[in-house]
Amino acid sequence: MIVWGGVENLGLANTGARYDPTRMPSDSWVSTSNVAAPLPRTDHTAVWTGTEMIVWGGDVGGTFTSTGGRYTPTGGAGTWKTTSNNSGLVGRRLHTAVWTGADMIVWGGETTIGAINDGAAYRPASDQWTRISLSGAPTPRFAHTAIWTGTEMIIWGGDPGTGLGFANTGGRFRLGTNDWRGVSVIGAPSGRIGHTAIWTGSEMIVWGGTSDGTTALNDGARYDPATDTWRPMQGAPISRTGHDAVWTGTEMIVWGGDNADNSGAAYNPAHDTWRLLTVTNAPSPRSGQTAVWTGGEMIVWGGGDGLGFTSGGGRYTP
Repeated sequence: MIVWGGVENLGLANTGARYDPTRMPSDSWVSTSNVAAPLPRTDHTAVWTGTEMIVWGGDVGGTFTSTGGRYTPTGGAGTWKTTSNNSGLVGRRLHTAVWTGADMIVWGGETTIGAINDGAAYRPASDQWTRISLSGAPTPRFAHTAIWTGTEMIIWGGDPGTGLGFANTGGRFRLGTNDWRGVSVIGAPSGRIGHTAIWTGSEMIVWGGTSDGTTALNDGARYDPATDTWRPMQGAPISRTGHDAVWTGTEMIVWGGDNADNSGAAYNPAHDTWRLLTVTNAPSPRSGQTAVWTGGEMIVWGGGDGLGFTSGGGRYTP
């Protein structure tokens, strides 16, 4: 698990570290190199290509950037190199990025003049950017979610920045044909931010978040792009926003968030059922943390507990 950037107790960071749960001794961290690292930032995106982590965009201290970097975790502290800056995109934060297997697609976000609905694809093999179509794209928004299905990127939800509520709309983008298709709103969840979206292999599951900026939700829905239809899902025993969600192959695990506790639950779409996670030895309550799935366990790290930021975490085996 590679952790990089964000906000720490002393301000923005451009430091990071790698955690290997299998390295001996256990709980072993290796700091990432700072040489040629991107500027300190928050609200950026990062994708893993299989060989390197690509960081792009974000807030560098009141200014939104269109710069990024590529980190290769080999040779001790690893190495950084900058990404090409010929994307034509303006600086932004709270955008999304997905990895297709060959390209990182960046879309949407908040700029200094408000929400935007453009994007570009970055190919690290050639260090080149290609703007993607605006025709048929979803309306401008930030704080939305994006998933990659294997053939297309699905955008959903977010804040249009109009002050008139959050979006319950979305769009589907195919890079190979550079075109957009709509996402049905029939049966879609209410508009929201602070939610999560995961891809199961056949459905996108949207869950949680807030529709009014205050009250956490415990509902969601399942979207099948093959039929452009939504299905309801059983209400969860927990409500939260700003949480994390990972897909294990059979369950969606939800943990943490702005409800200020350290509980979680797992949803099984095959049976449309939820189960609560144990809180024994769970990390302290927090929000703004990160979570990754290793193939056998969920690793949670960092976040804020209302008093500051933590450098602790935990590993959950379902």
